[in-house]
Amino acid sequence: MASDANSITISGNITRDPEMRYTPSGVSKVTFGVAVNRSWRNQQSQEWEEQTSFFNVVAWRQLAENVGASLTKGSRVVVSGRLEQRSWETESGEKRSIVEIVADDVAPSLRFATAEIHKVERSGPGDGGGGGGGGGGGGGAPRRATTPTENYDDYGEEPF
Repeated sequence: MASDANSITISGNITRDPEMRYTPSGVSKVTFGVAVNRSWRNQQSQEWEEQTSFFNVVAWRQLAENVGASLTKGSRVVVSGRLEQRSWETESGEKRSIVEIVADDVAPSLRFATAEIHKVERSGPGDGGGGGGGGGGGGGAPRRATTPTENYDDYGEEPF
């Protein structure tokens, strides 16, 4: 988990299948969305109300590979990491920016599901650890990512 003041942990459902990409140097990056629901009882009407927040999540290296192989749309996950803002300019000259969660850890939530953990071999120092993927509530074989030559990060970014 992030040790600085800019840390965040969310629990919610994946809104789109994790998308694996690679930087030109071959570093893996996965992106996916998470919906977080909050419910409360309105004190005046005594009716239940609900609000949903949507977050974009980015994971790198071994964590990215494990997420891509283990989780799919609808999986309930716990994500911890840090908030990061990224800015760029479109081809037409418009300035854009986005705030996303850069994940330090992603895990299947066991609140409403079970998971089977498979430890992966560490590939070397600084790879983010060898933790394990987990099922996102079962069903189907793990998905494999695309190859490094098929796509890469549009912004040429590579963390650390």
